Amino acid sequence: MAREFQRGHKAKISDLTAGTDLYVGVQISGPGLTFDISCFGLDADERLSDDRYFIFFNQPKSPEDSIQLLGAQSGDTESFRVTLDRIPPQIKKLSFTATIDGAGQMSQIAPGYLRIVAGGEEVARYPFDGSEFSTERAVMVGDLYLKDVWRFAAVGQGFDGGLEALLKNFGGEVAEEEPAAAPQQPAVPAQSQAPAFAPPAQTSAPAPSFGAPQAPTPAPSFGAPQAPAPAPSVHPAPTPAAPAPPAPAAPTSPQMFTPPGQTPTPPGAPPAGQYAPPGAPAGQFTPPGAVPGQFAPPGAPGAFPGQAQPFGGGTQLAPVPPEANVRVVLTKYAEAPVGDRWTEQNANLVRATLTKDAPILAKQGSMVAYQGDIDFAHKGSGLLGKLTGALTGQGMSLMRCTGNGEVFLADEASRVFVIRLQGEQLYTSAQGVLAFDETLETEVRRIEGAGLPGGGFFSMLFSGTGAVVVKTRGVPVVLPVGAATYVDGNAVIAWSAGAQAVTTTSLRLRRSGYARQTTEAVNLQFRGAPGNFVVVQPFEV
Repeated sequence: MAREFQRGHKAKISDLTAGTDLYVGVQISGPGLTFDISCFGLDADERLSDDRYFIFFNQPKSPEDSIQLLGAQSGDTESFRVTLDRIPPQIKKLSFTATIDGAGQMSQIAPGYLRIVAGGEEVARYPFDGSEFSTERAVMVGDLYLKDVWRFAAVGQGFDGGLEALLKNFGGEVAEEEPAAAPQQPAVPAQSQAPAFAPPAQTSAPAPSFGAPQAPTPAPSFGAPQAPAPAPSVHPAPTPAAPAPPAPAAPTSPQMFTPPGQTPTPPGAPPAGQYAPPGAPAGQFTPPGAVPGQFAPPGAPGAFPGQAQPFGGGTQLAPVPPEANVRVVLTKYAEAPVGDRWTEQNANLVRATLTKDAPILAKQGSMVAYQGDIDFAHKGSGLLGKLTGALTGQGMSLMRCTGNGEVFLADEASRVFVIRLQGEQLYTSAQGVLAFDETLETEVRRIEGAGLPGGGFFSMLFSGTGAVVVKTRGVPVVLPVGAATYVDGNAVIAWSAGAQAVTTTSLRLRRSGYARQTTEAVNLQFRGAPGNFVVVQPFEV
């Protein structure tokens, strides 16, 4: 079953399919409208620095065939084949776009979609329609982008200026002296020549018979320049020559990071008594400030009972005494003493103490352990709540935890913080919530913003008395709200109810200061009196 995306949602390709040979289909139509659907292969700066990776009707494939235009088929207005493991390393993003050829606006389009098919099965779909747009004449529909692994983003960002504005966004320009070529659809590849992976048929038109990808061919050489295929009217903007790389700095000693509550150990240390850094002769390594021949790892005892001398190079250690058993070793990880209803067990784990008359709501799948008589049940939010969650993307899959006992909650080792409300209010993003008391009132709020086609930014408002457990990826920063405090919409976790949040698209003019993702063309500006705050995490999807 295909996973459905709303605008702004992202996911790893590996979470959708194990395959790397993908079919990308775009369906878009409107009364009296003609569309050009293209794929831009962008570099690390989100620029079309090599126009051989602008895939459109007059240039139907990239040099090594990693991106191919397939034409209209299986109910799709246009389709592409993308082989992720053959895309050259300089291409970091594939942006699938649609532009109106002639007069018209995107607000006139009928319901359409972008879908991804792997192995003949549809795995992802981003539906859209004209209500999401207004006067735009070009739109970035969706992206496949490389951020440590390949990912998919449902974008839905439009440009009033049409093709010219779209090209300028990618660092290209329109050459006015060249006449525009008439659109023509490439022939659909014969089934005998194509691999067999493609989408299930949606209309009477036969579905292409893509299947298992062919054996990969040797990677092409990118050393010598190749003559680019002619584009009708598009040229990348000239980019300045890259400066010569600086000479490598002399190597420095590595710094060791020690988590809170743990004793540091040398990186990659072998068994005790044999420690020496790579390349150092055994028994001769002396760390800065240590007495030669008597090096002891930080926090280690000088010697066990019966041991002749402390840790040192090559010295044979005496047997570990029986009293240093597993219970002693694990003492520092013991369950934290009971505090109140919510106890932070450590930086990544929280414990809730339950009674029958005081249940909690938690993210589904967040329970890692429990003690006592606890019941876990799916929490429905009613028809209105489900509808709101589907429309805003802020819906949460919750479980209701009831009974007498203790529940331990975590989510992929994210850091957790317990925020206690006493008749107060707090705004959060749904992605930042791990659990909360059922006594709290929750409400989805929409933040209006000028210049945002089709809507705004959505958040959750908690009110009343109780606790909210917020999770972040990494250690967050709490910023005081000033006259001009701007936050990436994907990094914001929570903010005070007295802070006014408005959306802004000014980030388009300052994209180089933010991570390279399309949906970051929208950020949040916070305003408010002294004492208000916003919590920001150092991570995003």
